Amino acid sequence: MEYRVGAKGQVVIAKEIRERLGIQPNWRAIQRLVGDHVEIHFLPPPHRRSLKGVLAQQIRRSVPPGASWDQARETAWAEAVREAEGEEEG
Repeated sequence: MEYRVGAKGQVVIAKEIRERLGIQPNWRAIQRLVGDHVEIHFLPPPHRRSLKGVLAQQIRRSVPPGASWDQARETAWAEAVREAEGEEEG
C-alpha cells in the first residue's frame, strides 16, 4: 500500500495496521531514523482511571491506625510461609 506525504509532512497509518496493532487516538508515535528508513513505535497514553480500591476484594485484614506496618508485614510473611509449608506436606 502506498500513501503520499501531505503538505505538512503527515503520513496516514493504514487502517489495517492501526487495527492490528490496536493503535487508538492520542497514542504517542516515537520515531527513530535507522539507516535510510524510519521506525515508528506506538505507545498508549497513561491511564486516566484511578486504581484506588482495585485490590479491595483481595485484602483479608487491615492494619489498625498507629500499628506497625513493619510488624504487620513480618506477620503476613510468616503466615504465608506456614501456609506454603503446609501445602508442601499435604
